Amino acid sequence: MHAQPESNGTGDGSRDDALDAFNALPAEVAAARLLECLAVPRWAREIATGRPYGSVAALRRAATAAGLAMTDDEVVDALSRHPRIGERAAGAGREAGWSRSEQGGVDAGDPVLAMALRAGNREYEEKFGYVFLIRAAGRSGPEILAALNERLTHEWPEERAVVRRELTEIAVLRLDKVLAGE
Repeated sequence: MHAQPESNGTGDGSRDDALDAFNALPAEVAAARLLECLAVPRWAREIATGRPYGSVAALRRAATAAGLAMTDDEVVDALSRHPRIGERAAGAGREAGWSRSEQGGVDAGDPVLAMALRAGNREYEEKFGYVFLIRAAGRSGPEILAALNERLTHEWPEERAVVRRELTEIAVLRLDKVLAGE
C-alpha cells in the first residue's frame, strides 16, 4: 500500500527534491540505503515498498511505526551493529561515520566519565546480555551516563521496549541523513 500525497511538512506545500529522489530509487537501492539506517531487512523492505511518500513527515511516521514493530530477534540483530557508548565505531563506511558523529557528545577526554561509561556498559551487558544502546545524538556524556544508570534498574521486558524506541530514533535520524545526501 502506498502513502497518499501530502505536503512535505514545511507548511508551504512545496515538494522536497530529496524525498522525490528517494521515492524514485530502485527498490533494492532504497532498501540498501535504509539498511544503513537500521540493520533490519524487514524494516528496510517495508519502508522501501511503502514509497512514494508524499512528505518527509509521512516517511518518518512510516519508519517510526515499522521500527517500533521490531521483533525481539530484529532488535538483537540491530544491536549487534552498534558500538558501545563511549567507543568509536571502526571502519570507513557511512554507518560507522554516522555512529562516530552521533557519539560526538560523549567526551572521551573526560577520564572519570569514560571510566563510568565503561563500568556501566559492563554492568548493562552482564545484566541484559546486550550492548547498551541510546540515541547519543544531541545528548551529553553526563546525560547518557544518567540514562544508563536509570536503565540498569529496568527488567528486560521494560528495557527491551526502551531499546526498540532508541533504535527507532537512531534509524529516523539516519534516514534524515540519507535524505540530506550524507
